Amino acid sequence: MAKYNDAKCRLCRREGTKLFLKGDRCFTDKCSQDRRPYAPGQHGRARKKVSEYALQLREKQKVRRMYGVLEHQFHGYFVSADMAKGVTGSNLLATLERRLDNVIYRMGFANSRSQARQMVRHGIFTLNGHKVNIPSLQVRVGDEILVPENNRKIPVIAEAQEAIARRGCPAWLEVDGSAFKGVIKALPQRDDIQTPINESLIVELYSK
Repeated sequence: MAKYNDAKCRLCRREGTKLFLKGDRCFTDKCSQDRRPYAPGQHGRARKKVSEYALQLREKQKVRRMYGVLEHQFHGYFVSADMAKGVTGSNLLATLERRLDNVIYRMGFANSRSQARQMVRHGIFTLNGHKVNIPSLQVRVGDEILVPENNRKIPVIAEAQEAIARRGCPAWLEVDGSAFKGVIKALPQRDDIQTPINESLIVELYSK
């Protein structure tokens, strides 16, 4: 399986926006995107003529990297969103938000999506009372995510719960920090996703 092993902050600088790949660090003055707000590399500061296709591609790459999804899987999400009822772009973002690793990040049990993905693979969480290790699993309304008692002393979980107070938790999720439990109250809607994403550019790219 393909894996990105270079510095994560280079991805933020390449896309020209914060992708929140480094957890709480992204909210501090150590953030590379704030310190060097230009693309990485020798020609990062050069002015470039941006075509319509380039804008669409960069938006797709931004969202794909933000959620940590490979191209083949991302395209599969788009196909499913296009076939479903409703607006394709909103369906796509809702599908990405419903990934188990993203939900755990949103609930404040991990500092970043990549950290949440690793923790899921190690079987740290249970879903409706059953241990799960599939980060891409799609959650449904009423699902309950729990940190078992023997895993509650993991330091990164405590750190993430402190950070969620600054990040905030989406309205479609309900979290009980003292019980290390979260519940899916509703499916995410477009208004619930505050990250600046222009999903129409992604739809235009894949519709060519």
